[in-house]
Amino acid sequence: MSTLNGNQNGKKDYDFSGKKLKTLPTELCKSGGDAVKVDLQRNRLKQIPGISQLTNLKELNLSNNVITDFPMEIIGLHQLEKLYMNQNSLKTIPENVFPSLGKLRFLKLSTNRLEKLPIDVNSCQDLTYLNLSNNCLKNLDPIVDLSHLKELYVERNQLSELPEKLFQNNSLTLFKANGNPLRKPPVEVCAGGLKDIKSYFSMLEENAPHVYTVKTMFLGNSMAGKSTLCRSLEKGCPVPVEEADRTVGIDISEVNRDGIRFCFWDFAGQEEYYITHHVFITPQAFVILAINLSSYNMDDQSFKENVDFWIKNLQLKIPDSVVLLVGTHVDQCTSAQVNEKKKHIEERVKEMLEKHKVNLELRKKILQKSDNPSLNYDLINQIERLTEYKLKVLEFILIDCTKQEDIDRLLTRIKNDVLNKDIFPNIEKTLPRSFYDVEKDLNKLVTNDDIPEHGIVSQNFLLLELKNRHDTLDDDQLKLILQYLHRIGVIMWYKEIPELAGFVFVKPSFLISLFKTIVRHDLVQELNKISAAQLKSENALVIQKKRWIRDYKDRASLSNVAIRILVRTELQKNYGKTDEELIEEVVGSKNKEGTLLSLLKHFDICLSTKHNSPLNPNANEFCPNQDWKASNPIVYEPDACLFPNYLSDNEQVKQKWESDNTEDLNIHVYLLPEIPHGFFHRLVIRTCSLYFPYWIGKDQCMLCSGNKRFLLREHREEDQFIEIRCKESELETSEDIKKAWKVIREIMKRLNTLTEQWQGLYQTVHSPCKAQDCDNYFEWNDWQEWLEDSGTNPFNVGLEENQTCCDGHQRKTELLFPRTPDADLKGGHMK
Repeated sequence: MSTLNGNQNGKKDYDFSGKKLKTLPTELCKSGGDAVKVDLQRNRLKQIPGISQLTNLKELNLSNNVITDFPMEIIGLHQLEKLYMNQNSLKTIPENVFPSLGKLRFLKLSTNRLEKLPIDVNSCQDLTYLNLSNNCLKNLDPIVDLSHLKELYVERNQLSELPEKLFQNNSLTLFKANGNPLRKPPVEVCAGGLKDIKSYFSMLEENAPHVYTVKTMFLGNSMAGKSTLCRSLEKGCPVPVEEADRTVGIDISEVNRDGIRFCFWDFAGQEEYYITHHVFITPQAFVILAINLSSYNMDDQSFKENVDFWIKNLQLKIPDSVVLLVGTHVDQCTSAQVNEKKKHIEERVKEMLEKHKVNLELRKKILQKSDNPSLNYDLINQIERLTEYKLKVLEFILIDCTKQEDIDRLLTRIKNDVLNKDIFPNIEKTLPRSFYDVEKDLNKLVTNDDIPEHGIVSQNFLLLELKNRHDTLDDDQLKLILQYLHRIGVIMWYKEIPELAGFVFVKPSFLISLFKTIVRHDLVQELNKISAAQLKSENALVIQKKRWIRDYKDRASLSNVAIRILVRTELQKNYGKTDEELIEEVVGSKNKEGTLLSLLKHFDICLSTKHNSPLNPNANEFCPNQDWKASNPIVYEPDACLFPNYLSDNEQVKQKWESDNTEDLNIHVYLLPEIPHGFFHRLVIRTCSLYFPYWIGKDQCMLCSGNKRFLLREHREEDQFIEIRCKESELETSEDIKKAWKVIREIMKRLNTLTEQWQGLYQTVHSPCKAQDCDNYFEWNDWQEWLEDSGTNPFNVGLEENQTCCDGHQRKTELLFPRTPDADLKGGHMK
């Protein structure tokens, strides 16, 4: 039966969503002209014969069906104002459809297989909303004359250029185009939104120059030869690098070869540095993965450490990247050993990529064969999106870095790969000449010592200096250019961080040198080097230094005073006598947090430690975005930073949590194909910034809200998931349970936001059955709707009081699902 709602003048709304329909219901076909709104989403419809009888229909929702051919019956719906055709399998839309839909204002065609649009789509002049995301479109010319269009979404298509005329439409207020191989405007410009795109076209001259720029990242284990490769390519000849001179953190350099601009980023290989990689690793990068063949053993562990770890993390973070495998130290192996190891690596890489593809396809087939595949449509689409990503692993090349001919051969190979449009479809960018001119002037400011050697300048000073050289550019245009240069890594300008928005780092190398003062593999050694004189400058004692080292080893906690000393030492070593104002700005003081800590916290690398106190049952509960007052206000000064990635055990968490109970609220968030390295600790940092007190371990974290304890736990078994629990003993009433779900929702919102930063990830959510030794679970569907809900809807509505698993175990629904009217999770599909 449908859900039927009355409407004015005898008109009716019909809801047939999620009914597993393969044909239109008889009830609907007989309704004739009284139907004004029909919801047929999440069914199994391929065609809709008879829909044209609904002559007064104003809204039709056909999303999440299996339609491959556009239903021509829609032509007869002349009163139609809203049409949802998203999440089907449409490949084409014939001509002569849209002229019949003159009143259409809203059209959603996202997540289909459309390669082009019919020319006559512009006959829908009342159209104000158009969503074409997740298709295969190569141009947008048919829609440039839609003069009333306000919202346009074209994300994740195959667009290389956007038509300038589209942005002369004054009605357009919202536009999104990320995930396209754009060169005009470049993706770095489009990331700034509609205002920046319009500004770009206003600055673009005819015959604007094309540029070939590629960010080249050198990755691999410690001592794999990354720095030797990088510096040899930069100089064009063999450059030996001693072990003592190996990379700490990241080194940046730039090379221009035959009209191609290479931005070289040499990443240190020790695991300690990997927690900062996500800050600098960007999409569409060229990755040179160095593999030390002399130390490579042809076994699972060696492959995992030298190759598998790096490719898998690239597959999750930037699945559209290009990877060139480079075998190094071949001069230390026999010819037979080199060939055997090369063959072993090539075979394992091929097997690994194939396994990834097969696993995705298998997962999709399982979902499609489920009892109600329409409920899994979002997940199926996520998997299809992942299968479309083609991480390219290029043919293995062997290099002896001591030979000139090998360096020449590698450089030629890199140039040829970069210019191959099948490999790098969007390497070419079209830019206004002013973009180049401003960058040249920035370099002159550095070269002529017009700005400090460290390169930190105020935004206002920099804009003034540039306006003196470019009087035709206004502040907004200059800011657009600076933001573009930030996105390609030439400068760093963190507008989104309030404390740093007023500063520009003209020399990124300086900022990276600050990072590596504390994020480094030999930090204990550096702490030991702190002299008595340096301690006195901060009124510290030798005994305190010993405590700093002990706290770092035992609790991954680093004193803010120690951080200030280390950074001050680095600044003075590299820049001589530096002014105290700069030092305080960078390292902070007892009363003010410095630039460096602001950045490390913003990028989820550390968080301020707090003096944990016993649980206070009477404490006021914290609710995000609401005013909160401490029950017992104390003036508190954070005195250290915690780096969760360096923790080695969970003892403290286990003591505070005590033990699990089968009746705990328990949610499993599966991250497929696997949990990325460092993901869990970034989630912990984001969550612990909301709730207090907290205790953090290697792969567990306990935090509190009022008198309720919550546990986050990372599972890295074959099925990798993050578990979220709330103590059953602290859920005495339904009101307690409602409050607990609110906290869980805040945790899951942060988990979901974090997942979006890894393009190659997707999630599923389960509540396991609470009966002992039962493997059944209750699957959450449409859980994103619950996360997006404003929180104003009451809980405990929309589901039956109890849920039963396949083996007959029954539990209260409120202990399995958050129950809201708008997100009733469709009954919780039991497995």
